[in-house]
Amino acid sequence: MINNPTKFLFLLTLMGGTLISTSANSWFGAWMGLEINLLSFIPLMTNSKNLFSTEASLKYFLIQAIASATLLFSVILGSLLFNSILLSETYLTSLNILMSSALLLKMGAAPFHFWFPGVMEGLNWINGLMLLTWQKIAPLMLISYTFKFNLFFYVIIMLSVLIGSLGGLNQTSIRKILAYSSINHLGWLLAAMATGENIWEIYFVIYTFLSFTLIFMFNVFQISHVTQIFSLNSINPINKFAFFITLLSLGGLPPFIGFAPKWLVIQNLVNSSNLFIVTIMVVTTLLTLFYYLRTAFGAFMLTYNETLWNPATPSNSNSHNFALFLSILSTLGLIVVTFITDIF
Repeated sequence: MINNPTKFLFLLTLMGGTLISTSANSWFGAWMGLEINLLSFIPLMTNSKNLFSTEASLKYFLIQAIASATLLFSVILGSLLFNSILLSETYLTSLNILMSSALLLKMGAAPFHFWFPGVMEGLNWINGLMLLTWQKIAPLMLISYTFKFNLFFYVIIMLSVLIGSLGGLNQTSIRKILAYSSINHLGWLLAAMATGENIWEIYFVIYTFLSFTLIFMFNVFQISHVTQIFSLNSINPINKFAFFITLLSLGGLPPFIGFAPKWLVIQNLVNSSNLFIVTIMVVTTLLTLFYYLRTAFGAFMLTYNETLWNPATPSNSNSHNFALFLSILSTLGLIVVTFITDIF
């Protein structure tokens, strides 16, 4: 991507669009940043050699265009009613719900998630990483400006954690598993937003780090389906172990760094007496851990013959060492975080 000047230009404008949205002092400026971001991401998604990416980019464009139109409509309606007698608490709540729905559709949170796994399936790993992480920054920041922990967001959080955990149970594609995992994490992010600004930011940073580590490994070993993981007998056992440790860390298993942000969210929600939603979130996280553990257990405990279509192990040892280093960080990160909190 960096060697291609056009792609590099679109990458810069993609980041610029997000920065415009997050630093805008008006809703119109935020909408403009979202549009720049969208129109920069479409050319990065498309690949003339891959029909799936073309289909995914078309789906993504249509959904984002609908979401942008809804957001602009709600912003204009709000500005028209701002000095009007009609602007009551009910109208304000309705406008807030409409704007939040548009931003949730942009992110792919449930029940607006229908496009997300399909689009993710058609992308390569680099674009998939951008869709899972960078493309969520601007909508999350904009939602945090007007976030109120009311019935609407209560339902959104419940649906996101439920659909994100149940949807991944019958998937064999790694991209779809990560997509449903992302929907589940969006529920946690919105719950973290209810507890404080800094909590969801910490959660998002750790989620981004773990997603980057996993997708880097998937890209190095050219893995797209669960069955390919079973047959990776040629991988160094240490790398294989680190690979699944990172997967379990993303699921939020306690000894690893992926548990740290969930710990913060659980603690804050319990302190604010939201016990029912915490129970649902923890149970659904156990479901996501189930399908991660199922994959890890099969790869470690079952002996599979190597298939003819399984790609050869890359000879680039630097990539292997870097992947191992990232996995060690995700494994020992919770210990480091504990030390830092003790110091401060």
